Amino acid sequence: MSSQAIQIAIADDHPLILEGLQKLLEAAPGMEIAGCFGSGRECLEFLQSSHADILLLDIALPDASGLDLCREIRNIAPATRILALSNHSERSMILQMLQQGASGYLLKNVAADELIRCIREAHEGLLTFSKAVREIMAKPSATELRDMPQLTRREKEILLLIADGKTTTDIASMLHLSPLTVETHRKNLLQKFGSPNVASMIRLAVQQGLIQS
Repeated sequence: MSSQAIQIAIADDHPLILEGLQKLLEAAPGMEIAGCFGSGRECLEFLQSSHADILLLDIALPDASGLDLCREIRNIAPATRILALSNHSERSMILQMLQQGASGYLLKNVAADELIRCIREAHEGLLTFSKAVREIMAKPSATELRDMPQLTRREKEILLLIADGKTTTDIASMLHLSPLTVETHRKNLLQKFGSPNVASMIRLAVQQGLIQS
């Protein structure tokens, strides 16, 4: 294995899909296959002792749900970035996978060049989607629109600065506010999003299109 190549694991219970993905990615520059698995158990056993930069994860494996696997993989192999690979195009499933720590979501009709782009983006630490999924994510449902937090102009301003990694002191200085006022806005934002921490809040804000990933 080349230390420079992106190491990719694939978990899918359809042999033809496994074989096709393996051939495609082995031919892509800078990518190597670390392992291919037909079950969640095999995938978990591999990740407990071996490394993969990217895992292409079928979310409908026969022995485990994608949501449970994603959560467990994030615990045992936090450095592995998970790209959900599925025929399920429901927006709710996409959001649930992201909430469990997936770095992206691809439908199985993804084109080869799109797949390679998404793998590279995930490897760079970006949240990534295939074209079809981006279109789904761009159209929130009526329920989600009702649930979207209503933010004031100042709260939006502070949310963007928090997402940019700015501290309370930084934000107070930039907006000519007291640190206490900024902290109050921060607490209000967490409450409006129903989030236990800033990381969760930022993820929800990205999902709802309030900030760019």
